[in-house]
Amino acid sequence: MLSLHDLLLSRLRESPEGLAWAEVMALALYHPEYGYYGPGPRRIGRGGDFYTAVSVGPLYGQLLAELARQTWEQLGRPAAFTIIEQAAHDGQLAADVLAACDFPYLIVEPNPRYRTVQREKLAAQGDRVRWVNSLAEVNLDAAPGGLPALFVCNELLDAMPVHLLRWSGETWQELRVRADAHEGLFFSPEKPERRLAEEIASLPTHLQPGHVVEVPLAALAWLRELAAAPFHGAVCIADYGLDAEELFTPERAQGTLRRYLQHQMDDRVLEQLGECDLTTHVPFSRLIDAAKQLAMPVLSYEHQGRWLGKLAMPWLASLEGQPPDATTRALLRQFQSLTHPGIMGRSFRVLVLEK
Repeated sequence: MLSLHDLLLSRLRESPEGLAWAEVMALALYHPEYGYYGPGPRRIGRGGDFYTAVSVGPLYGQLLAELARQTWEQLGRPAAFTIIEQAAHDGQLAADVLAACDFPYLIVEPNPRYRTVQREKLAAQGDRVRWVNSLAEVNLDAAPGGLPALFVCNELLDAMPVHLLRWSGETWQELRVRADAHEGLFFSPEKPERRLAEEIASLPTHLQPGHVVEVPLAALAWLRELAAAPFHGAVCIADYGLDAEELFTPERAQGTLRRYLQHQMDDRVLEQLGECDLTTHVPFSRLIDAAKQLAMPVLSYEHQGRWLGKLAMPWLASLEGQPPDATTRALLRQFQSLTHPGIMGRSFRVLVLEK
């Protein structure tokens, strides 16, 4: 029976120059049969390989519903206002948001296996939830000027394929994947692909030899697609990431590419491909520069803890003077997990763009 490793060896036999890590990562995560995410949503939380803000509990979705209400108000309370989500996984975030607001919901999901799971999760919502295959299709009702909307994505960009570059002390080399005589995979420094030239030109050259960086060509292409999508309003991108001054420090000399397996993180990214999650920190400085060039100015950019703290102020104010019941105590524990700097409050960032 063919495996992902067999598939990669077959591709390598056809590619004497080796494979770009972006191609390997895409296959390892999204191949429909052998990829980590391809067959369907992965279990998250205590029984899976990783935690997300959604797995903490419903408070995160409730606060995003508050963001939707604020965006709707700022747009003049349009009747067609919709929440759009991409990378909805098993639909849990959508369920949490919909339980806290009355807006219709649109999920961008091309994978039929994910759609099936999401439809089951959201069956009680009836026709409040609809699906499209791509960002280009979001204006289902052909609203003049595009659909008024809040677009949200939670931990989408960290799993987008990246190219790997390493500074030699004189030039940037691309780390491509090759196979040795025993069919083991390894990274080999090669001349970069031509399409990396523009990104390479913007990289610093004062680094120590061996410094590795990830080039997010897929995320930048996605951002262009997002800018062209037929909706207007706000875009909320939540993920773990770093700014440029953090990426180019000695502490980050090995890059941020990591694998997650059963809540254990390491850099053995060429092992057990297809069986583990592969992620990188989102380079938010580069994303912000690209968004500005695409006429999507920054409305806010903060650590998740500070951003959620501001968003939660009306809810927290409503609790003053009231003894908390069991439900409120559970929500306050969730708020602590989402905002505490030592848990998720500092490592995660939230970028909100105007569109």
